[in-house]
Amino acid sequence: MRFLAIGDVVGDVGCRMIENHLSSLIRFYGVDQVVVNGENAFKGRGLNRKTVELLFASGANVITSGNHIWDHREIFDFIDKDDRILRPANYPAETPGLGWNKFWAGSTGIPYVVINLLGRVFLSEVDCPFHAADRILESISKDVKIILVDFHAEATSEKFALAHYLKSRVSAIFGTHTHVQTSDEQILAGHTGYITDLGMTGPHDSILGVDSEAVIYKFKTQLPVRFKSAEGAGRLDGIFLEIDEKTGKTNTIERIQVFE
Repeated sequence: MRFLAIGDVVGDVGCRMIENHLSSLIRFYGVDQVVVNGENAFKGRGLNRKTVELLFASGANVITSGNHIWDHREIFDFIDKDDRILRPANYPAETPGLGWNKFWAGSTGIPYVVINLLGRVFLSEVDCPFHAADRILESISKDVKIILVDFHAEATSEKFALAHYLKSRVSAIFGTHTHVQTSDEQILAGHTGYITDLGMTGPHDSILGVDSEAVIYKFKTQLPVRFKSAEGAGRLDGIFLEIDEKTGKTNTIERIQVFE
């Protein structure tokens, strides 16, 4: 099976990049399923119904998220009604929505699982992602060979640690959150595709998708600043994965960058 995993979509520019370029990437790579991190799709923080509908209409099959998933109250109106939207699985059990789910792809309905986890280093005080991953993997039925993990985390060391902890137990683990694509794509233990961060889908001339002047002012003055998504030309970052549907092993991992 062939997958695309797309890095954090940021604001209107990120949504435009998905709308204008995702379908052509799907055709070019012959992709079966697409996982998009929509963490910052609505005005640079969180999701609303309109951005969710745009991402799905443009070709996304699953939307993952992270620490900004709750930034707009509108998400509470529909996250429990659409099991294609995931929030980190290591939030408390009482939290709305799903942290992982089983999906099917292709004409024969090949099953695969997507797990969304949140890091703890420099981020929220949530349950241990290592223990959460163990519990989830124990509950996944044996017929599922393909398992993808979106690890939304700040620290490179934490991402690498989880990747080594899960190698040979999942098909691929890709980091999100830092908005900078890393060049360390690899296949661990001959089985698990890995990249520390997918990168960002949003405004290229920016600081992590945010208007540069506001960020610089914040650093220079240490005063409160209202950040807003930058405008202008965009970029789309992600990876292409080719995974053996019988074994769950990643055979190919390739970085993707599209610029306007």
